[in-house]
Amino acid sequence: MRENNSLEDQIIKLKDNIVKLSSSSLEERNNALSLIKEGLIRDKNIIFAANKKDLDAAKSCDISNSIVSRLKFNEKKLESSILGLEMVENQRDPIGDVLEKRELDDNLILEKVSYPLGVIAMIFESRPDALIQIVSLALKSGNGIILKGGKEANNTNKALMNSISKSLENTKLKSFWAILIESHSDVDTLLKMDGYIDLIIPRGSNSFVSYVMENSNIPVMGHSDGICSIYVDEVVDFDKAAKVCFDSKTQYPSACNAVETILINKKIYKEFLPILKKELDKKDVIIHGCDLVNDVIDCIKANESDWDSEYLDYEVAIKVVDDIESAISHISKHGSKHTDAILSKNEENILKFFNTVDSADVFSNCSTRFADGYRFGLGAEVGISTSKLHARGPVGVKGLMSTKYLLKGNNQIVEDYSTKKKTFKHVELN
Repeated sequence: MRENNSLEDQIIKLKDNIVKLSSSSLEERNNALSLIKEGLIRDKNIIFAANKKDLDAAKSCDISNSIVSRLKFNEKKLESSILGLEMVENQRDPIGDVLEKRELDDNLILEKVSYPLGVIAMIFESRPDALIQIVSLALKSGNGIILKGGKEANNTNKALMNSISKSLENTKLKSFWAILIESHSDVDTLLKMDGYIDLIIPRGSNSFVSYVMENSNIPVMGHSDGICSIYVDEVVDFDKAAKVCFDSKTQYPSACNAVETILINKKIYKEFLPILKKELDKKDVIIHGCDLVNDVIDCIKANESDWDSEYLDYEVAIKVVDDIESAISHISKHGSKHTDAILSKNEENILKFFNTVDSADVFSNCSTRFADGYRFGLGAEVGISTSKLHARGPVGVKGLMSTKYLLKGNNQIVEDYSTKKKTFKHVELN
């Protein structure tokens, strides 16, 4: 999807041409999504072969298990990607959605409507399936997209983009709205193109996200760390709570919404810890525990850095806290404002947790792994945002939209209202 001219030229051309996508019909965009889906099924063996090259190279370089897990693109991930494409296709048109409508005066009607952000640069980690999610959301929302995947997934990403390009080559929505870049120097180039790129979404380490923020004037949306916590309250079903903790940690430990810290109320820790350890032992989860935890179960003695660790593996930190206030205070100090949960039968404590934990996703009595665009019914996501200035939580189609005001009049002039010949009605309309 990228020609031989410079990246700067490609991005300028993308910015100029993106109106073709933002002004396209819902039918055209949905048809393109359907063709992409069919193309991925058609080209799956080519994509799997490219992924095997990446996996073999990763294993020879001694890359961590969490990265290898994310890098793998198999039948299961293809099926999930296809389902995500279908869900995005079935969503209503996000472009031109009337959010507000107001009658300022007779024949003077104001509408606030949704409109694409423009050109988005997405820098993501080693998950090839993320590329499919991002492309589907950009296409549905009418946004241009610049993609930079991890170098360890280069072969798979190129195979995926070749499939997408081939699927759309005979349509109005060819490949003008998407660019795949590969080198670090390309990243430095796009960081300087604030006149042409409207938003950067980086997914990577805390240091990388900080680098992006410090080296660009382009707005940045996303999160760096995923230090998620579960607080087990004093009134709780021990067996059910242990299973939720187990799922939150082990269902996909390398995910950013996997739990990294479990906080247990002091009144129940002696009874609950053996039940929890029995559950975690099913996956040989390494436990770092505070002194009180060490008194009850066999584990590694935790140090202060464990409360700030994103393990992304079968490893978890467990701490005993005095009460819900202590748990909330710990999350405020050490959490990453991503996803945190309370397990409790006390509705008052659940409400307190909901109202005071300042995270993008706050749950009660369920796994932190539910923090996901597909599971939220968004179809796909470009990531989970911990920002408060735009979209927050899993970012789907609606999170890639901005707004514009449309005012339809009948030759009115402001002077009439300044001299009080006329007065505003300001009537809200459905």
